[in-house]
Amino acid sequence: MAEHHAPHQGHEHSEAHAVHVPVYVYYWNFAALMVLLVITLVAAHLKLGELNLTIAITIAVIKAVLIVLFFMHLAYSTRLVRVFAGAALFWLIIMFVLTLGDYFARQSATMPGG
Repeated sequence: MAEHHAPHQGHEHSEAHAVHVPVYVYYWNFAALMVLLVITLVAAHLKLGELNLTIAITIAVIKAVLIVLFFMHLAYSTRLVRVFAGAALFWLIIMFVLTLGDYFARQSATMPGG
């Protein structure tokens, strides 16, 4: 006769992936985001010409990375979740490159004298 094993309660798998992040991590992350917000506001008022856009995008990328890593728990996720997050980012970059390529090609064709 076949042996019957007790069904898994599911606790083994859920506890292996459950990470309890200390509250101070969220406070430090929030503080870093607020500091970056102030830096963004200060940089927006400086007359740096073309460098303003570079500074603003750099700060925005840093803020996005902090949000994704800590508030969305990517820093504590499995390798598979990180692979899919990287694939999503890669796909977003492809879409931006294709869109910007089309935008710049059309703009040069419609400019007077171009």
